[in-house]
Amino acid sequence: MSSAESKGQAFDTNAPTPRLNQVNADELRSLQAPVKTQYRERPETALVTLRAKGRIGGNITCKIETGKARVEAGLHPATGGDGLSACSADMLLEALVGCAGVTLRAVATALGIPLRDATINAEGDLDFRGTLGVSKDVPVGFKQIRLNFDLDTDASAEQIATLLRLTERYCVVYQTLDHPAKINVLHHVIPQ
Repeated sequence: MSSAESKGQAFDTNAPTPRLNQVNADELRSLQAPVKTQYRERPETALVTLRAKGRIGGNITCKIETGKARVEAGLHPATGGDGLSACSADMLLEALVGCAGVTLRAVATALGIPLRDATINAEGDLDFRGTLGVSKDVPVGFKQIRLNFDLDTDASAEQIATLLRLTERYCVVYQTLDHPAKINVLHHVIPQ
């Protein structure tokens, strides 16, 4: 159960996708052309450091500042949480869905592949015995993640294969999960 479901906020996957501000292939190329040119001419400008920040809160939570809205992450009900806070594992799957959906739309637009609508679902298998230290033999983290695309399109099988291949190739979150980045853990003690 996702944190949204546990709060009683179900996402309507049958709701129509808003058609406002649709970008066509020429507009997408126009938007990206100056950036691509800059990156070709000055490759060092393509390296951008993205940041996420959070602060621990009461009741075993962490408030994450996303730049858009604050999200409070907490324990999943399977680890003793009350389900009122977002589960970070759910947020990881949500990040995958969001990135894959944006990438899918951009690739379809760039290639002129007709895509009337698409639903992207991610689900992952997690054995909480590892997270809770119940069994040292059970790894911490997802054992498997499945990413599923339901496409409303008249595209050919070849076009769909290309669309999905390029979506996988250019989706930042997918690639990071598939080829994990090295994570350096640092700390600072704040003097009193």
